[in-house]
Amino acid sequence: MKRIVIIFLILGFVSCQNSKKTESPQVEKGEKVEIEDAKGFSIIKFENYSILKVNTPWPEAEDPFIYLLSEKNAEIPEKLKYDQKVEVPVKNIVVTSTTHIPALEALNEEERLVGFPGLNYISSERTRKLINNGEISELGQNENINTEVLIDLSPDAVIGFAINASNKSFETIQKTGIPVIYNGDWTESTPLGKAEWIKFFGALFGKEKKAGEIFREIKNEYLSAKELAATSEEKPTVIAGSMYNDKWYMPYGNSWQAQFIKDANADYLYSDTEGDGSLSLAFESVLEKAEDAKYWVSSGQFISYEQLYNESEHYKRFKAVRDKNVYSVSLSSGETGGITFYELGPQRPDLILKDLISIFHPDLLNDHKPVFYKPLK
Repeated sequence: MKRIVIIFLILGFVSCQNSKKTESPQVEKGEKVEIEDAKGFSIIKFENYSILKVNTPWPEAEDPFIYLLSEKNAEIPEKLKYDQKVEVPVKNIVVTSTTHIPALEALNEEERLVGFPGLNYISSERTRKLINNGEISELGQNENINTEVLIDLSPDAVIGFAINASNKSFETIQKTGIPVIYNGDWTESTPLGKAEWIKFFGALFGKEKKAGEIFREIKNEYLSAKELAATSEEKPTVIAGSMYNDKWYMPYGNSWQAQFIKDANADYLYSDTEGDGSLSLAFESVLEKAEDAKYWVSSGQFISYEQLYNESEHYKRFKAVRDKNVYSVSLSSGETGGITFYELGPQRPDLILKDLISIFHPDLLNDHKPVFYKPLK
């Protein structure tokens, strides 16, 4: 299934500095913000400014990006080296991925959002209310950003992400003086690592403490659910992913999706695989290995068994299909069709895990109301 669920901005990054991107000696005098699970960023706080370092703006990035987050009229050491400077707390912002929306809402800063590319992909009721009131501008679709509208909005910062270093489409934005900050939450390989990027946004809004509290609560809920799942003696077999153009795409065993299945105390049949992106296999290969899997989760675009059968009668050969144990994230969507899982899921791994535990071990969480994963109709 072609996942058109996260809208991104391929940004051209033109350095505003005439020196190398290195940390200055002053950094060692600051207070390092505790980052527990995320690998892609770090924050060091000083009296009236912070240094935000994004280590992995995209996979296998050679150099980090360093951002100076400065309070108004702050005195900045002359020798401090950075790529971009942003005055904080930011008063208005543009984000470019639906995964950024939940963090803004959790921090009660969604009203700072002034523009987004592809408004129809946003599912949250809170942000959709702002959209319907005309408070958030449409910036285009995918990488076709309307730069004139963006420049007219004059945001304090644009939060974007890139898939590699070849990003020249938006150097115009940089040249106008609008800071662009890469967010690499999508490069994290663990559920809690992705969720911890709320601290990235906390630093932009001067809400580091609140962001830390939110993450701590999410992590505690996640670990408690994982501990509960471990008490079950049953470890059911699970298949994931879906078919698209005659290929079955499923998460590798080292992916964040596979980590959820493991932490829910289930046996993902492809847990021994490793790689980036998605594993691509022929239908016959999957049938041979997973015909008797007890559960099939995240079944692509399908929301009913009728759709499944219309696509192919061969699906009936899977035990999970015959036993009606197929669960999909496509049954949870916003008013304009955006899939909730891809927006809220990375920020709320505790809810994803509880969904899966309630499926694999219904006796443990029989009062849990599914948020993302729901049975096919």
